[in-house]
Amino acid sequence: MSQTLTWNAGPVSMAFEYADGQPVVMRALEINGVSVQFPESTPIAEVMTTDTGHMISCNKLTHTVIGRELRYSSHQTNTTGYRSELKIVLEDEDRDLEVAVRYSVDERSPMVQTDVTVTNMGLEPVLLDSVTSWSSTFGIPANADEGTESGLEHWDLLEGRFDWLAEGRWSRKSLRELLPAIGQELTNVDPRQSHQVVSTGTWSTGTNVPLAILESKAMKLAWLFQIEHNGAWRWDVQDNTADGCVALSGPTNENHAWFKELHLGESFTTVPASFTIAHEFDGVIANVTDYRREVRSPHVDNVEPSVVFNDYMNTIYGDPTTEKELPLIEAAGKAGIEIFVIDCGWYDDTGNWWPSVGEWMPSKTRFPGEKGIVEVIDAIKDAGMIPGIWIEPEVIGVKSPMAQKLPDSAFFQRHGKRVVEQERYLLDLRDPAARRHLDSVIDRLVGEYGIGYFKFDYNVSPGAGTDYDADAPGAGLLGHNRAYSDWIDGLRERYPDVILENCSSGGMREDFAQTSRFQVQSTSDQQDFRLYPVIAAASPMMVLPEQAASWAYPQSDMGAEETAFNINTTFLGRFFLSGYLNRMNERQLAWVQEGVNAYKKHVQPVIGESKPFWPMGLPGWNDKVLALGLDAGDRALATVWSRDSEGGDVRLHLDRWTGRAGEVSAVYPVDGYAQWPVHWDAASGELVVTVPSDGGYVSRTFEVNFN
Repeated sequence: MSQTLTWNAGPVSMAFEYADGQPVVMRALEINGVSVQFPESTPIAEVMTTDTGHMISCNKLTHTVIGRELRYSSHQTNTTGYRSELKIVLEDEDRDLEVAVRYSVDERSPMVQTDVTVTNMGLEPVLLDSVTSWSSTFGIPANADEGTESGLEHWDLLEGRFDWLAEGRWSRKSLRELLPAIGQELTNVDPRQSHQVVSTGTWSTGTNVPLAILESKAMKLAWLFQIEHNGAWRWDVQDNTADGCVALSGPTNENHAWFKELHLGESFTTVPASFTIAHEFDGVIANVTDYRREVRSPHVDNVEPSVVFNDYMNTIYGDPTTEKELPLIEAAGKAGIEIFVIDCGWYDDTGNWWPSVGEWMPSKTRFPGEKGIVEVIDAIKDAGMIPGIWIEPEVIGVKSPMAQKLPDSAFFQRHGKRVVEQERYLLDLRDPAARRHLDSVIDRLVGEYGIGYFKFDYNVSPGAGTDYDADAPGAGLLGHNRAYSDWIDGLRERYPDVILENCSSGGMREDFAQTSRFQVQSTSDQQDFRLYPVIAAASPMMVLPEQAASWAYPQSDMGAEETAFNINTTFLGRFFLSGYLNRMNERQLAWVQEGVNAYKKHVQPVIGESKPFWPMGLPGWNDKVLALGLDAGDRALATVWSRDSEGGDVRLHLDRWTGRAGEVSAVYPVDGYAQWPVHWDAASGELVVTVPSDGGYVSRTFEVNFN
């Protein structure tokens, strides 16, 4: 006879069903009043070992023998502060396995986090090949008519593609386009086909994205799911005949050279995953935005993000000197910048900064004065700005003194050799010597120089990982990934006021394991201001608006419109500026100053509580006109970019405010600029903007205040 377990935690309610001869399955889920039932279901944990494999021949993350044979043993609940947890303990008595599935909810946010712990309770070793962090069928609305089926034809999949300089490319496809109907019902066996998305190495968003959305407009239901991991991962969307299924995982043996051997009493815990539901795309985006804010590391900079200048992009390019920095610092201070960052090269005496990284001692040739780099840092402070500096903590250049000072155990290794990638060794932060080295570097830079902002970069990836002191390269890599996160947590505890930026060749690690620990997230290394708006507009899909550092790099050879176009690319995110401000004339510098002032007045006070929306839909890479909006309650901010378009009326959908009276004003640029005709159509819920027909790269940001 089946039994039901129901758990309520803030905005979340979950119901599970189990019986002596059946695995535990989820039967119902409600988040923020949106309810789903699961007539068809899948086990809540899927475990594959070398000597068990699948029930049917396939390479899915699901359909495992152990998943089918796990049985309910017990469950516990716990609440501490805002955090509630449910742990369901499963057993496979024949194999002496205990599997604990943990669900966790912050009662202030409508999202569920989950992971799975496998423990060997027997004398024989357990050889793990994969363990899911979460899996579920799609389900149907709880109020659906009897006989309603969740066929794949009802569902679209929204997924993202990233690459260096080309982050944030999202596309929507019908699941039936990805997983065609193949008549499997005639075989009485679920098909092998699934849509598998895999990321290897440590660039967790280097090619694919560990977050996706499933939406059925017919059923008014949407899922958002993500893998919260800064290393290798995989997610599947499957055709299970009667319903679709989604499964999330960290590294696996098949995809990532991962393997874990458990002896008596030993355990392995998967990387965390999280999921939410709503009626539509906008709803799940609002949910994940709330979740990101509530569970990220607390910091005074989170609510009103500081304005940043960085000397690298289209400016000094890794060749800093006292002579170059001092005029930039003076100009940045006059422009109203709050943080000034010295980027790469500051430690290099050779003229080739790339292979010399790792010791992090200031160059004496680049900063030749009596005070050395302190002269530059003091100038930043005297201009009223926080000094920031770039380091790439996880690598040691092959020409760095630290390459010989640190033991081999401090580095990634395979087959007894240090792993080398583009003239860099990679630190293995499982090793105490590696962590001590990095701690001493941070302590010195904060203690001796007063650094208040770090840009942490990461420009190489180690492939499968390290087999030193690990069952397999993927297991060594996972250990390092987790050790790196622990190291960041330690920095947060020692230096709670220091601001941390996560940069990995631009946006190559925009996973939630990283972004939950950093105040600033670089979105790209893109150097062409004409291409960047797509990346900037799409960035809130992965990070909070106030974290999203999209570069603006106006130059002295740019006119008014190109300058405004640049500034608007960073305007509805973390204001992130570069460019030779010191070479601008007074008029050009005034355009930049107007942007900084407008940001501080209109965006900075509200962005930390706003929600992103896309009034023209998510941008396409080649779109001529694109837009991004911020929902700030009774106020909406919207930026429109026109990339050499034919102009004409553009209708921005502000559906949430339909029927409300609103007053529209231009926010940036304003002074000396031609104003675009714009009006609010309350009846249709549209902001109608007339884009000029004379082409060029032009942009405007508007504000609508609703009564």
